[in-house]
Amino acid sequence: MENREQELQKIRKELKEIIVRDLALEDITVEDIKDDEVLFGEGLGLDSLDAVEIVVLLQRNFGLEVKNMEQGREIFYSIDTIANFIYDSKHPAV
Repeated sequence: MENREQELQKIRKELKEIIVRDLALEDITVEDIKDDEVLFGEGLGLDSLDAVEIVVLLQRNFGLEVKNMEQGREIFYSIDTIANFIYDSKHPAV
């Protein structure tokens, strides 16, 4: 059985691949995106339209919904925060 960190690493890699591919990021590769890099504004430079697209991608690829955009701001801070959200959704605390 995989431990949390191994599974998070897989999720992070998949997220980066999805984001680069589906947001059509030019001149950015999966390797360019750091796990803890801020995705919006000064960081990777994503905008509010990208945030909407990420909501759709999470639903399509992971079956997750982010209904509260305040919560979404925290979740979409970085690849790491999105990966933890996905992991915690798959493995709810008892």
